Amino acid sequence: MEEKQKKNQISIELKEDVAQGTYANLAVITHSTSEFVLDFVRVMPGLPKAEVKSRVILTPEHAKRLLNALKDNVAKFENVHGKIKDPGPGGTPGMPMNFGGPTAQA
Repeated sequence: MEEKQKKNQISIELKEDVAQGTYANLAVITHSTSEFVLDFVRVMPGLPKAEVKSRVILTPEHAKRLLNALKDNVAKFENVHGKIKDPGPGGTPGMPMNFGGPTAQA
């Protein structure tokens, strides 16, 4: 039985440059009949253009697994840290880009 479990395990390598991660504060999700495309974007205040930092392409089945894994992890997070503020459908209107800090004046 233990030998069978070892055969079903996968070794995952996390390279150092990938382990650092990439910051994104916006996700754009599109889909076709055969795939979901998740674009992770970094929007910076005062800049009219945002850049896609990473794109992940998933099958519909893997997208559903990701959704369920996120639901599970959000529930675990909220059990420890309290409820996460929900901005509602579509996020906050106008998506304020001042990031909560003071606004610049000329």
